[in-house]
Amino acid sequence: MNSSNSPRTVSLIGAPTDVGAGARGASMGPEALRVAGLGPALQARGVQVLDRGNLSGPPNPWLPPVDGYRHLDEVVAWNRAVHEAVHGELQQGRMPILLGGDHCLGLGSISAVARHCRETGKKLRVLWLDAHADFNTNQLTPSGNIHGMPVACLCGFGPQALIEIGGHVPAISPKWIRQIGIRSVDEGEKRFVHEQDLEVFDMRYIDEMGMRHTMELALATLDANTHLHVSFDVDFLDPEIAPGVGTTIPGGPTYREAQLCMEMIADTGLLASLDVMELNPALDVRNKTAELAVDLIESLFGKSTLMRK
Repeated sequence: MNSSNSPRTVSLIGAPTDVGAGARGASMGPEALRVAGLGPALQARGVQVLDRGNLSGPPNPWLPPVDGYRHLDEVVAWNRAVHEAVHGELQQGRMPILLGGDHCLGLGSISAVARHCRETGKKLRVLWLDAHADFNTNQLTPSGNIHGMPVACLCGFGPQALIEIGGHVPAISPKWIRQIGIRSVDEGEKRFVHEQDLEVFDMRYIDEMGMRHTMELALATLDANTHLHVSFDVDFLDPEIAPGVGTTIPGGPTYREAQLCMEMIADTGLLASLDVMELNPALDVRNKTAELAVDLIESLFGKSTLMRK
């Protein structure tokens, strides 16, 4: 971890594709985040920002699923590109921020982080902020959309071409993940999540125990040798405040709950990589979801709403 007096260096990596999604438009997410001022907002926090531009990959062919997977070859190509880009930034000691794109790309990003942790002897903790568990397989999926499968793939359940990205199967252990904000899980997927013993703080848990207690547990047992990765699906947020996503599920965290979540992550001082996924400006209202995402990312980087001395 950088000492507090050396500025953090961040690399923005755009991944403009909706190839894993069921709705078109997440391919425009990276540009919407830039338009909402993500780079300057981070610079204002004393962060050195390098915008690496956008990765390129195959277009979205918009075809039906084959063997339970939709657009598998294209998803593999995009995830390989993301993996190499994210790993390259980590090797240079920079913090990658992946601008999605749909959440299937979390596979390429997190497999790169896991590879970096293996190479540097670090522990890994992944916070998966999402309305969905994304723990489907081709047997369980009702849609074949691979953005519903990245966590399962990371844990070794998925097509060979995807689970092998990163050179280690499984890329991560389910024990390293904390899922927060979950409120939409398919029946078969639910059983599978329980079988694999994923730690899930769903919305009922957050309603009963509060966001503070939830985050205290999700961030427990971190230490200075832990790489903290946040995979932030914008549909984590309640659609009332964040309409710009393809899979809106009502009953998500409020603005205040989301702020507290981000501030508590920032307080650890351990955030080392970030995905910002599923922003769909085609479904947004005057880019307000992108602006909210930028606001919350600023909080991840230490912008506090608090008037504390």
